[in-house]
Amino acid sequence: MLKEIDYLIIGQGLAGSLLAWELIQRGKRVIIVDNNQLNASLVAAGLVNPVTGMRFVKSADVNSQLPWAINYYQKLSQYFHQSFYIEKPMLRLLRNKKELDACKKRFKDPEYHHYLEQIVPSMPSLNSTFGILKQQQTGYLLTEPLLTALKKYFISRHAYVNAELHYDEITLNPSLQWNNYQPKQIIFCEGHHATNNPWFSALPFQLVKGEIITATATTKIQQAILNYGHWFIPLDNHQFRTGASFDRENINTSISDDTKETLLNSLNQVFPSLTIDQIINHQAGIRPATQDKMPFIGKHPKHPELIIFNGFGAKGSLQIPWHCQCLAEYLINNQTIPQSCNINRYHSLFTI
Repeated sequence: MLKEIDYLIIGQGLAGSLLAWELIQRGKRVIIVDNNQLNASLVAAGLVNPVTGMRFVKSADVNSQLPWAINYYQKLSQYFHQSFYIEKPMLRLLRNKKELDACKKRFKDPEYHHYLEQIVPSMPSLNSTFGILKQQQTGYLLTEPLLTALKKYFISRHAYVNAELHYDEITLNPSLQWNNYQPKQIIFCEGHHATNNPWFSALPFQLVKGEIITATATTKIQQAILNYGHWFIPLDNHQFRTGASFDRENINTSISDDTKETLLNSLNQVFPSLTIDQIINHQAGIRPATQDKMPFIGKHPKHPELIIFNGFGAKGSLQIPWHCQCLAEYLINNQTIPQSCNINRYHSLFTI
């Protein structure tokens, strides 16, 4: 017997999980399908950084997205009685005069005053020839505990199916169907696997492999995030994570000893007093980045019952909560999806 639902969501990474949560809170019948395999969200650092890049540019719509994300994670923390978002200052170690000049320029712009605190010439135990930028309104998301809590929630509501979905199992006509579910729409939140999706693979993804290391230090570590081309995140007084590599050539989830050495050497150059006690974990993930650095959201132009919600890359922790609202308002209240992330900007690429 067919079970009628509102939305079938494919993928229980951060995008799929937060979107499922949003739609359930709005009273919709949702089933989330996931193969229970390691996804990029579980490997990601979860960094939230409003100002990035060599030119110190604010993320698009950050003035709206950042408070929305923080409020979103606070509500989830209250519901699950567990902290997920950790606010910590960020120290960006300036690597050359070009970065220093760009940084000084941003300080003259009042639009950046909420995010940039000051430039200091040096700090104890850190190496930075051109100074250190203190950033504020930064932090990181504990993605693994959050996704674990949401998975248990979906299971408790009979809204989770552990399955390997094959595209040829989806029937479009005479009505949309997958197995014994008859959804009104299917929403693909499958990360880098979207490059194999027969309906959305034409979109210009730009996949990036990243490796991160979780380790402990022999002594108490400083409690600020470090950004020095790579990053360092203190998880407690002794445990930290560092990463991430950036590889567009070898798109796989295999870890590399060479990359491990590169990451640890990079950390040692800026934080020479840090002595590693134990490597706890070394992981690799594939980030679903896009060529124009903006997400892919919207209905397939020829099959409007199929929707994509993907392409957040390394900024998912910051951007996904706000975009969940955008998509939910679009689906439920017929609001417009912002053109910057609407896939209709690539209408000419769709052939099926």
